[in-house]
Amino acid sequence: MASTRIYRTAGSPTLNTKHTISMWFKRTKITYGDCFLMDGYQDASNRFKLAFDSSDRLELYNTHGGSYKYNVRTNRVFRDTAAFYHLVVRIDTTQASASDRVRVYVNGTEEESFHTYTDATQDDANNVVNESGATISIGDYQGGGNAFEGLMAHVHFVDGTSYAPTTFGETDSTSGIWKPKTVPSVTYGNNGFFLKFENSGNLDLDSSGNNLTFTTSGTLTQNIDTPSNVYTTWNNLASRETATNGGTQIHPSGDASYTYAASTLGASKGKWYFEFESNGGNGRALIGMVKSDYAPEQVGDNEEPGGNAHSFAYRQNQGDIQLNNSTSSYGTQITWGTSGNVLMMAVDLDNNKVWYGIDGTWQNSGDPSNGTNGFDWSAVRTADEPYLCLAGDDTSSGYGNIQANFGSGFFGTTAVASANSDANGHGLFEYTVPTGFYTLNTKNIKEFG
Repeated sequence: MASTRIYRTAGSPTLNTKHTISMWFKRTKITYGDCFLMDGYQDASNRFKLAFDSSDRLELYNTHGGSYKYNVRTNRVFRDTAAFYHLVVRIDTTQASASDRVRVYVNGTEEESFHTYTDATQDDANNVVNESGATISIGDYQGGGNAFEGLMAHVHFVDGTSYAPTTFGETDSTSGIWKPKTVPSVTYGNNGFFLKFENSGNLDLDSSGNNLTFTTSGTLTQNIDTPSNVYTTWNNLASRETATNGGTQIHPSGDASYTYAASTLGASKGKWYFEFESNGGNGRALIGMVKSDYAPEQVGDNEEPGGNAHSFAYRQNQGDIQLNNSTSSYGTQITWGTSGNVLMMAVDLDNNKVWYGIDGTWQNSGDPSNGTNGFDWSAVRTADEPYLCLAGDDTSSGYGNIQANFGSGFFGTTAVASANSDANGHGLFEYTVPTGFYTLNTKNIKEFG
């Protein structure tokens, strides 16, 4: 979701002393204020807010008649851009104990440390998000302009019941990871809804049984990056650029310092496939890999990709490969402009080989499927260490957007024309995934990486 809001007007509630919110989300942009997950709005004096502040803390409040009915802000910060969080908010003002009236859970565990905590009054029924006539919004607030940047899945709103997080999630018996219950046992009440975002023809379909109708402002895009199988994206914590469009796009700033972004997920072995495209500009993009523990240091050291002993990169405008601050001739240049070309990259971490191709054709007569004519990057490889995808630019002008398709099926907001997947059926790519190569996601990493 980016600059997108899903909203409806609430009807008469079943019970306005109790409600539950459950959602899975993955952040791709951090450290910006009033990043809204959900908003409930009657007017400026009567509002519900569920958002992140500029310090990435979760903020939850309800005002009625201009006064706080409850006001909660966590000490926990939410800055992991590599994984989904599961958030459950339980409101039950009938509880005798003040601390039980507003409860927040993250990945199945109750939050107990708060920067701010103002209790709700017992039996208070002025919960704006569930009031008749209130506008309830997901992904932004009533006025717009503070949109959540990232991904959402399985958004539940329950009217009239306070449910524990075990209603919506459970611990996987094999991995020990908290995961969604795809068919939870829930009584939703009059205003309750369940947005799965799974029906490609009707993404804002309510699956609660209430069949509530929503309006979508902006573009709601379906993504195969889900809590059960997380795909890599650009990582705002290891980047000098802000990743947008679900973490798939960076726009180098063009200042005097080198700019780059590293991916959220990496691997220490296995074979992996990626695609890249530019949207505008005529910059000098460098695309490759970097040792994971060096990625934050590289950002601080102002070194271009391939300009050190920890990374390598293909230089798009010259058709060469740079590693350890030395270049080697390789293939031909790519002219990136408004229409662009697709740059393919296949990386073999088992044999320290890399192949680059343009629009379906591998350069240097290379064949990743057969392991032939790959570029040897062992000079910068540290054995058994994980490596991350890396992109950047080394010019001070003419930048375009560097857009990565890590398997989500999109270059920025543009869907691929084809639907090529790896041998495990993962990913959506423009061109054929080489035999033996895979999409960089959590399921494939567990099996191959």
